[in-house]
Amino acid sequence: MTKAFTGTAGPVPGDDKAAAAAPPAGPPGPGRGYWATLAAIGAAGGVLSGLFAIGGGILMVPLLIWRARLDQRQAAATSLVAIIPAAAASSATYLAHGDVNIAGAALVAPGAVVGAVAGSYLLRRLPLAWLRWMFIAFIVANAVRLLVIAPERGHLAHLTAGVALGYIGLGLVVGTASGLFGIGGGIIAVPLLIAGFGVSDLTAKGTALLVSIPASVAGTVTSRRGGLVDVRAGLVLGMAAAAASVPAVYAALAIPPALSGILFAALLLAVAAQLTAKALPARQTPAGLT
Repeated sequence: MTKAFTGTAGPVPGDDKAAAAAPPAGPPGPGRGYWATLAAIGAAGGVLSGLFAIGGGILMVPLLIWRARLDQRQAAATSLVAIIPAAAASSATYLAHGDVNIAGAALVAPGAVVGAVAGSYLLRRLPLAWLRWMFIAFIVANAVRLLVIAPERGHLAHLTAGVALGYIGLGLVVGTASGLFGIGGGIIAVPLLIAGFGVSDLTAKGTALLVSIPASVAGTVTSRRGGLVDVRAGLVLGMAAAAASVPAVYAALAIPPALSGILFAALLLAVAAQLTAKALPARQTPAGLT
């Protein structure tokens, strides 16, 4: 009589070798809390994108390091992915309200891409101490100007040959500074578009956001080749940022020009303070103190 198999038979010869050859189980993937944290970080960056036309990297990068445990390079590269959908949503909303200078953006964008490559190249070769202080002085000067002179709305510079050359030069300045200092182009482009080209604060923001898209794509491709980009994390950040940026644009449209200038000036001063902290030499801890 044949006995039924009960599943309690002893080990089959060779099973222990197969088990030893099997690869060890990897660490568990990121849980829901991780993705929820990324979504919250992206939403915060989207608000800054819509309100001030900055990519949001100023906020997202330190939060990704602190809360998502990414290192500096991974955080910067991943936040660059998020800028693309956020800037697309924000600039489309500004465009729907007629607050994007498409011709100006088309002239600024190529210079911004070339300047970003040049800035990354110069970053490895130039002593940045005096350049950094000059850049800080530039930011502070623009912040003071925004506090003293409120932006006017409804103005648009006529596209002459001189203005076209100015836009190309602006793109080079924006891209180079971004590559050198890791600062989003909107921080530079918005005040220069207001002060140098006489455009309204809303048009400056919409145009700067549109310009940031090709620059972010170029940076993302480069970082992707270097293996620094977490695409899934970047897409989660970007979708949350895009969703949050649209209502932030409507808030920017409703804010009076004087208040908009004050808020942007405060942001510029915060960036200047951050750059100053990085520029100051690290203080040495006295011996015997911890």
